[in-house]
Amino acid sequence: MSAPYEYEADALIAEDIDAYLEQQREKSLLRFITCGSVDDGKSTLIGRLLYDSKMIFEDQLATLEADSKRVGTQGQAIDFALLVDGLAAEREQGITIDVAYRFFSTPKRKFIVADTPGHEQYTRNMVTGASTADLAVILIDARKGVLTQTRRHSYLAHLIGIRNIVLAVNKMDLVDYDQAVFDRILLSYRAFATGIGITGFAAIPISGIAGDNITTRSERTPWYAGPTLMEHLEAVEIDVDAARSRPFRLPVQWVNRPNLDFRGFSGLIATGEVRPGDPVRVLPSGKTSTVTRIVTMPGAGTASGAGGEGDLDKAVAGQSVTLTFADEIDCSRGDVITVAEEPPQVADQFEATIVWMAEAEMLPGRPYWLKLGTQSVTATVQSPKYQVDVNSMEHLAAKTLGLNAIGVANLSTDRPLVFEPYADSRALGGFILIDKLTNATVAAGMLHFSLRRSQNVHWQATDTSREKRADLKNQKPAVLWFTGLSGAGKSTIANLVERKLTRMNRHAFLLDGDNVRHGLNKDLGFTDADRVENIRRVGEVARLMTDAGLIVITAFISPFRAEREMVRAMMEPGEFIEVHVDTSLEEAEKRDVKGLYKKARSGQLKNFTGIDSPYEVPLDPEIRIDTTALSPQQAADAIVARLLGDDA
Repeated sequence: MSAPYEYEADALIAEDIDAYLEQQREKSLLRFITCGSVDDGKSTLIGRLLYDSKMIFEDQLATLEADSKRVGTQGQAIDFALLVDGLAAEREQGITIDVAYRFFSTPKRKFIVADTPGHEQYTRNMVTGASTADLAVILIDARKGVLTQTRRHSYLAHLIGIRNIVLAVNKMDLVDYDQAVFDRILLSYRAFATGIGITGFAAIPISGIAGDNITTRSERTPWYAGPTLMEHLEAVEIDVDAARSRPFRLPVQWVNRPNLDFRGFSGLIATGEVRPGDPVRVLPSGKTSTVTRIVTMPGAGTASGAGGEGDLDKAVAGQSVTLTFADEIDCSRGDVITVAEEPPQVADQFEATIVWMAEAEMLPGRPYWLKLGTQSVTATVQSPKYQVDVNSMEHLAAKTLGLNAIGVANLSTDRPLVFEPYADSRALGGFILIDKLTNATVAAGMLHFSLRRSQNVHWQATDTSREKRADLKNQKPAVLWFTGLSGAGKSTIANLVERKLTRMNRHAFLLDGDNVRHGLNKDLGFTDADRVENIRRVGEVARLMTDAGLIVITAFISPFRAEREMVRAMMEPGEFIEVHVDTSLEEAEKRDVKGLYKKARSGQLKNFTGIDSPYEVPLDPEIRIDTTALSPQQAADAIVARLLGDDA
């Protein structure tokens, strides 16, 4: 076992704590991740770095020694992996599941390291750890060589924008420190790395358990003349000035209004620098003004501005500040304050790379929350242009993306997004997608560019408003959205409702699920993705019809809550009326007027709702119809009465 990393800091702490703290403040900070395939030794390596840099207290060391004997994998020796594998499940299985962050420091630099899991199942956690990293340590088990997960993690690290790569060939002690093994792995990895655009990397033979070439050079690898891993981490250049050299960008996190006399806009400066007197532009509105003050907490800056204690003469990327303007302009959370003459782009359609992180596959056309910095919008993703094979880098045809899949697709948002290509700005180019119903993060993405059609297509103003069209028909527009299992009676009741409304001189139109599949949606099947697109198209048609002042009646199974809520969001408040035609599966099968359930049960009909495809029951519909208690005529009467109220 190698000797712990030697410090001069201990004496300085004892002699002059203020000098020590000042020294720590001035050190640069390197954020890095360890990644690679499962059981390549990532946790052990980090544990070794913590141990050798003296970042373990005596009580922690005592606990580590006891745990190593009880649940460790190294016999009576210290199992360094236990320092970061904190979850009970991790210790039981000897694997990393969650991302573990650890801080340590040497005389030359401060570090935050993220131990990311190697299992393919937890690739999404690796992406999380990599999103803020400056460097990636790709570990390879010397006995196994380059594996699929090695390639996937390398590709993801490069994709996310990490340009400092260390290839750490671990467990050299298990191959007798054979240089031929190291050279063979290096040759294989270089061929792959060149293919994905990694132009350079540092390769180091190590042993996390034995400590070879971690903090001290190993006599057992005389054929290796490069730096130790710690020496490389301390010396690698971090482009700390890159963010500051770019144009000024501040995503607004909070409008600071403590009293009537103060209104400021708070956030973390993503790039660039700003001074009082600088002209700025607020996007997406495009309004301009001038910065009057840069406000911070008292003592937070080294400059003493004239506006008040804690004001700054200048603020740069990485600082959290509050700006005040010379003019009263609209600015709120999600807006981006930028330098006036070099603003970022604003668009609502994009091409992006998407890393899918959810067990359930992506459904093209389904609305997801998209979060980019402080901006939150609704986004829909189209079918992928292609999926990337991480082994061959081939572009494969794909209709959707499954867990851990990486693909390129177009997406659109419900309102303009302030952005920059991810290659230029992580802050304004990286986003996540969130499921609207579960609030689970389902994907991470990187914007490439805005689509030209987003700049060419604009809303055309018309002189006749939707209110005027409705007044001409003497009615309020509405959408009666019938949902329920096949055979529940949706079409029968919807047809009766349209007939009743027509007799009452109401302008109504019925969109039936079977009928639209003869024309508008004849190209769609019955997979989950096709069902989503089916409802999206019908929703768009229904919205146009309500703009015309019509009462729209739809009869669709529409099995997913997310799509029903998507259509609701398209309409004006109060216009969408969800009608759940509630019939049990057993009762619907008894009716089976089309013979569909019989075919589905026999396997002749795939993706049939209620049999091998789910139906998500409405949680709080405006109208619920129990067809076992009401006749179709009674149901239609109740729905019309609810729709028209006193006018009925």
